[in-house]
Parts: sequence; structure tokens; C-alpha cells
Amino acid sequence: MKFYKGNRNWSDDYAFCRRTGMVMTSRGDFPFYEFDAYIEMRVGTQGSQFHSFKVIHRYPHRSPDPLTKNPLEFSFSVDGSIAQRYAAWDMLQRYMDVSQPLPDVPELEPFRHLDPTTKAYDEAAKRGRPATYWRDLYANSSEGELKVLREAQRAEVDSTTWGGRPDLMELSVPNYRETRKGEPEDVNDFGRFPWKAGKFVDRPEATPSGESPDHQQNDKYPR
Repeated sequence: MKFYKGNRNWSDDYAFCRRTGMVMTSRGDFPFYEFDAYIEMRVGTQGSQFHSFKVIHRYPHRSPDPLTKNPLEFSFSVDGSIAQRYAAWDMLQRYMDVSQPLPDVPELEPFRHLDPTTKAYDEAAKRGRPATYWRDLYANSSEGELKVLREAQRAEVDSTTWGGRPDLMELSVPNYRETRKGEPEDVNDFGRFPWKAGKFVDRPEATPSGESPDHQQNDKYPR
């Protein structure tokens, strides 16, 4: 056991560090802005489709696996539609953006007071919720009530036009737009029916982060 714990080649531990803006891995630490997200589709032996949300390091020559030479990437378990995976990437970006408070979700509520930006946001009464909002919701709601709220949350995420939002990566990566020509107009239909000639649309031009919509209050449901 001591050998396995001490051998970094056997460890896949990693951390997305909001305070430093770095992604800590067994291959070294890399800035979060050097990572891109994508959705991978795999087909099972009987034609079943499986989608996974992944984040990959943009410069694989700087972070190769010492044995396989594969690029550094992470997979995230996300249930539901393609839109749910877009939402997961949005959540991760918001978590790493120290200019905004932490996403208002149950998992992060116990730690809001430890983050300076979030603490100032809550103390200014901008959150609009009690400090123990999520804890009290779970304590005082039945399983049936929570199920209804979760279904409503999934429906709201699925109906959001994730593909029409500006790609802020264009502001920091030269020629990034040329490598990302377009995206499906309806991300969920594209995931369900990849054999159809789906309609692709150009990405909107990037705008400064200060002009992007504020989605801090979108997390109204338990996860």
C-alpha cells in the first residue's frame, strides 16, 4: 500500500482550485484557461448511444501521460440530456471564476463563507436566501417534493439555449474561432439523432465577460 500511495503513476487525483485558478494533477499544475470542454459520443454493440462530458488540456505536448503519452483529460459523470452536459461545463467555469460568487448549489453551501467573493456577495444580501437554504430544504421536504423539484430543474436546463451563448475563449486564444466552426442549433436533437442532417449555426462573436448574462440565480432546484 505504501508503494502505491507513493508512486504518482498510480494516482489519478486532481483538483480544480478556485483560489489559484490552477488544475492540480499528477502530471503537474496547469492554468484552468488552458482546458477545453467537449462532449464525446460512443456507440454500444447494439447501437445504444452514450455521451460523456470531458475536459482536455489544449497543449498535450506539455502534459503527456508518462507511459501512454495520451493527453491530459478528465471525464465527468453527468446524467440526462446533452444540455445537462453543457450545464456542467457552465457550472465548472463559474466555480473557477473568482470574480463571481460560487454557484448556488447544495454541495457548495457549507463553504460559501470561506470564499471571499461569495462571502461579500452574501453579506450584501444579494443571494436573497437564508444561509442554510439548501440544508433546510432537504430537511423539510419529502422525497416526493424533492423529486418534483429535480424534474423541474432538469426541464429548465433542457430548455436553455446553451449553444447560443458567447464563447469567451475566443478572447484569449488566437485563431480559436477558426478551429470551432459551428455547433448544433438544438444540442439535444443532435445527440438523439446524429444520423440526420442537423442544422449547424455559427457561434456568436465573443463579448467581454462583463457583458455576459448573469446566471447566478438559475440554480433554484436540488441536484
